[in-house]
Amino acid sequence: MTGLVTFIAPPPGLSPLVDFDLEPVAEADGLYTLRSLEAPEIRLFVIDAPVYLPDYNPEMSVQQLESIGATETSEVRVLVVTTLSDGGPSANLMAPILMHATSGEATQVILDGDDWPLRMQLGA
Repeated sequence: MTGLVTFIAPPPGLSPLVDFDLEPVAEADGLYTLRSLEAPEIRLFVIDAPVYLPDYNPEMSVQQLESIGATETSEVRVLVVTTLSDGGPSANLMAPILMHATSGEATQVILDGDDWPLRMQLGA
């Protein structure tokens, strides 16, 4: 899972950026950099949710699936933005990136409710 990722709308806080390059981090299965093509200095780290968070299963609406050209959840890769802090790496489970596994079309969604934390410590 590498290559061009095109967001249907800019991710929150990154407007007007929509085109990104997804590249694996060497020797770290399921960890990727998501770098803006328009502004290469803008880079996020994302993890492949099934690799690091096998119990993470956010609900996806039909509208969310259709917005990236998917008809079922099996066509969608779920990526989670991670950050590093003094307390170690954390993952934003409240706002996953849903990416069509074939086309690379993506959207970052804000989940309803409070089932998933904004910052969950990884490796705890």
